Amino acid sequence: MTTQVALRQKLSGPVGAIIVAAGQRTRMSGTDKIFAPVLGKPLIAYSLEAFSAHPLIDEIVLVLSTPVLDLGRELVRRNAYVKVRAVCAGGARRQDSVRNGLAALSPAVRWVVVHDGARPCVTADMLSRGLEATLETGASVASVAVADTIKVVDKSGRVIRTPDRSELWAAQTPQIFSRDVLTRAHVASQADATDDAGMVEALGITVRVFEGSRANIKVTTPEDLLIVEALLRASQARPAKANA
Repeated sequence: MTTQVALRQKLSGPVGAIIVAAGQRTRMSGTDKIFAPVLGKPLIAYSLEAFSAHPLIDEIVLVLSTPVLDLGRELVRRNAYVKVRAVCAGGARRQDSVRNGLAALSPAVRWVVVHDGARPCVTADMLSRGLEATLETGASVASVAVADTIKVVDKSGRVIRTPDRSELWAAQTPQIFSRDVLTRAHVASQADATDDAGMVEALGITVRVFEGSRANIKVTTPEDLLIVEALLRASQARPAKANA
């Protein structure tokens, strides 16, 4: 893979990250999901730390639901996340939240990384792979090959067809775009969208996949928190084991 110095030269412009955590609030043990404690830290802290530590990420915008904006600002202040340029409120839909984050980035930003704040297992290597892949077409998405056989089913529960599994990939975040491409997609899109890559595809722009991770799960239930805790604990133990 390209070195960080060489990749920075190829990007030839600043990289901004939008960490989106403004969806419908799921409460776990009385706590908003995004601030649920995981190994002594709020869930959102893991994404903030991963992006803050990456040498090619120049600035970060954190997008939260309005009721937890003050919590987010206090977290940023307390942990001195100096790359965080703004903590702003999300919108009614996911794409509205991303659009708000896009507006909060500095005008100089040329490349934009969009990431779900509920995916705490994002890694530096994944971000680097994505930035490199984005250079090809201006758009890329972290993905993993589907392991299960997929059935297309109608509303009555009948199988319509079984698509070729070799062509199926599960999309994740981060998703990375040139700022121009992402802005055009948001201007053009009116319908609800589940991810930014789909909006870019609708423009006729080729989106490149890059290797995500099966560990890069999105926390949506209390059970997911237990899985994430185990994954993070294992990742934290690896360097210690290697140095033993």
